[in-house]
Amino acid sequence: MAAILAADVAGYSRLMGADEVGTLTALKAIRREIFDPAIARHNGRIVKTTGDGLLVEFASSVDAVTCAMAVQELMAKRDQDQPQITFRIGINVGDVIIDDGDIFGDGVNIAARVESECEPGGVCLSSNALEQIRGKTEFTFVDLGERALKNIDRAVRLYAARSAALPKSAAHAVDASSHPFPDKPSIAVLPFKNISGDSDQEYFADGMTGDIIALLSRTRDFFVIAKSSTDSLKVGLSDPTSLARQFRVRYILEGSVRKAANRVRVTAQLIEARTGKTLWADRFDRELSDLFLVQDEVTSGIVGAVYPEVLAAEAGTFKRSSSTNLDAWGLVARGMMALATFTRESISNANDLADRASKLDPEFGLAFGLRAFSLAYRSYMQWGRDWLMDARQASQDIKSAVSLQSDDPTVLFLVGGASWFMGRVLPGVPLLERAIQLNPNLAMARALLGLGYASLDRPADGLAQAEIAFRLSPRDPMACQFFAAETLCHFAAGDFSRAIASAQKGLQVNPNSLDNHLYLAAALAESGDQSRAQKQVEQALRIAPAMSLDIISRGGRDAPGWQKYHVALRKAGLPS
Repeated sequence: MAAILAADVAGYSRLMGADEVGTLTALKAIRREIFDPAIARHNGRIVKTTGDGLLVEFASSVDAVTCAMAVQELMAKRDQDQPQITFRIGINVGDVIIDDGDIFGDGVNIAARVESECEPGGVCLSSNALEQIRGKTEFTFVDLGERALKNIDRAVRLYAARSAALPKSAAHAVDASSHPFPDKPSIAVLPFKNISGDSDQEYFADGMTGDIIALLSRTRDFFVIAKSSTDSLKVGLSDPTSLARQFRVRYILEGSVRKAANRVRVTAQLIEARTGKTLWADRFDRELSDLFLVQDEVTSGIVGAVYPEVLAAEAGTFKRSSSTNLDAWGLVARGMMALATFTRESISNANDLADRASKLDPEFGLAFGLRAFSLAYRSYMQWGRDWLMDARQASQDIKSAVSLQSDDPTVLFLVGGASWFMGRVLPGVPLLERAIQLNPNLAMARALLGLGYASLDRPADGLAQAEIAFRLSPRDPMACQFFAAETLCHFAAGDFSRAIASAQKGLQVNPNSLDNHLYLAAALAESGDQSRAQKQVEQALRIAPAMSLDIISRGGRDAPGWQKYHVALRKAGLPS
């Protein structure tokens, strides 16, 4: 167990391009005068250095954070002479593996990812690191919310360290305009204004801002500016388009909160920076029977509205049909989160939430898409009381969702997935193709499209989709479905040894993945290993006792690859 400090220079490539000799000379001086003495004073060990950074190990978390803050305070003073040299520092506490003086492991990887999330001139900690030093220093810590870190399989809550000795301006010493726009939709959430006339209500507006940033940050589709950066704008706000240029983002979300007696009104609007056009605006009026519940519901409503509007804007589609009903948005937002685990309970929960949302707003296509997906999956797994009734309702919901929101990538992904689970390959594939055309970052949609292509005997096209899914989300919690797509593609191509290997990897990710058990059974049967194929069928029937050849054969008449799979499962011993 160790405290790991990772540091690098913000804008290093730009600095080297502008003045290579001057930059290297300045960095050597900073190492000699600031970093190395501070690390020595706080009992740290430099593990390795790179051209623009360091990796340092500490036995004490307090020493690691104190050292980092001391470095940034000295750098802030030095920046008067050399303002272009600014460091980002990330700290994590975790298990490490020591080998020949170097350190490895998740603890090191997370520290590096925390550093990449840090603002220039700042110090950022993981929740693990904060727990070790809570109450032991004079620093304060700002909750930045949970972040999905690259190549880390779980969200990590981050905190920005603050010190009275470290000027806020130091965190913004690097001019953001010198950096290119991110390669995905980027957004800055401005601090919501408290217009209640009561300064004591500032906490509510601040909490709204933080929750919206945290919820937006959970999706891989957006690049979201950290709250610690936008917090400095509470005084003297300039116009949104100027702020978008400052932060190098394409979209600005701003709003206000008015609280009086037992009611609260929250307004919000989404602005496209390039044109200054308001893409979406809404007002939410609520009674304050439960303050935190209202805050959660309003946050879900705003994020639920912003998410598809940004994706639609990215696709060039500004006019759309979406819900303005706060309760409907909140229900669907929670339902989408429930889908991630694909358990019997979570699918039932998603269906119930979607059902309630569709009743609240009969024009809300996303609610029908969510219900179609959950019912189709429940029908496939035989988890409901009547699979045929589930399938019929899912079919109706597919039509409703498409007629209401035919250009929403999330809606198309949901109805395409629903079609797949009901065995309707031919109508499902174009829906998934359109979803990916509108939003190429939908990894799960690509996995389902890979399965569809395999069923249509297009294994090469399917493997290409599975490969992109792995690249988009290499540590995805539903990666077992990526392996399922890869497995069925290899099976359709007649490469049974690779199909077996892929399915086994999928089962390592999730031993209860029904599809991987069945695909593995089919591949083993075709390769002549009848005994192992039968065991996989037995495993599958423990997960879904009602699974049968009749269920597998649904909708497969137009899918030659699926017919091969059906024949193989018959050989493996799946009952009719």
